[in-house]
Amino acid sequence: MSSATPHIPARKKWTSRIGLTGYLFAGPWLVGFFLLVAFPMIASLLLSFTEWNGISLSQIHWVGLENYTDALRWDEKGDDLVYTALWNTLVFSFVSVPLGLTVALLLAVLLNQPLKGIALFRTIFYMPHVIGGIATIMMWLFVFNPDAGLLNAVIRPFYEMLISFGILAEDATPPAWIYDSAWSKPSLIIMAVWGVGGAMLIFLAGLQNVPDQLYEAADIDGAGRFGKFRHVTVPQLTPTIFFNLVMGIIGSFQVFNEAYVMTEGGPDNSTLFFVLYLYRQAFEQFNLGYASALAWILFVIILAFTMVIIRSSRAWVYYEGDAA
Repeated sequence: MSSATPHIPARKKWTSRIGLTGYLFAGPWLVGFFLLVAFPMIASLLLSFTEWNGISLSQIHWVGLENYTDALRWDEKGDDLVYTALWNTLVFSFVSVPLGLTVALLLAVLLNQPLKGIALFRTIFYMPHVIGGIATIMMWLFVFNPDAGLLNAVIRPFYEMLISFGILAEDATPPAWIYDSAWSKPSLIIMAVWGVGGAMLIFLAGLQNVPDQLYEAADIDGAGRFGKFRHVTVPQLTPTIFFNLVMGIIGSFQVFNEAYVMTEGGPDNSTLFFVLYLYRQAFEQFNLGYASALAWILFVIILAFTMVIIRSSRAWVYYEGDAA
């Protein structure tokens, strides 16, 4: 008795073919994800429980939670530089992110005006975000030079005027910026705020999606410019603010290039950020196990702050269509 071949509906065959085609197109991305993201993350997690110099696989030793306890302990046997790096990173993040969001929003409001040639100004303010990299860092090295730098050349006449009025002491000089431990972090914060073009562009897109009817209703109610900005613009932009805030926090906790190239973590470890210290442990002192533990500590910190922002967003983020 012959067995009949099972009938497969044409619709199911077509669906399977579409699914296979989708996986083929997504294949390069999936391969890149597993090789360049998933595998390194799993490897670093395993390495964080070991002691390894990164050279010979035969020298890998399992140490359990020792790397984590060494990094987080408070006593004299702990690593003081971990908390120094974490403090520097927190200060940089908690100052540069709110300041950068404020500047980006104000620039977006200014560049949202229907003026002739406004596209040129939008391009100019967005360019710092596009250029970035080492070229920008080298430019800021010149700007922050205390003797021949552009910034001190601009403010030096004001110092001389204040000295002539007796407001400042006769020996008062402009800041040394990145060469002074008191001004090094503010210098890098100024540099970070200068590159807010990306957040500005996102705010600009959000502003152009605010319904005109809301502004017309505010005009009827007698609201002024500040009233419309406070009660219409800001609530409508809360999803955009939320997105820029999350991305800003994640990016600020991973600051590295500026400190590595401009200050090397100095002076007096005032710009020793967490990722820079992690890099030193991994590629200068060859403590790859300890560096992997630091990387996962940073991951947990970023995840915690991100989750706090996401949970708090329920109280202040307004999405169109939400019930009043």
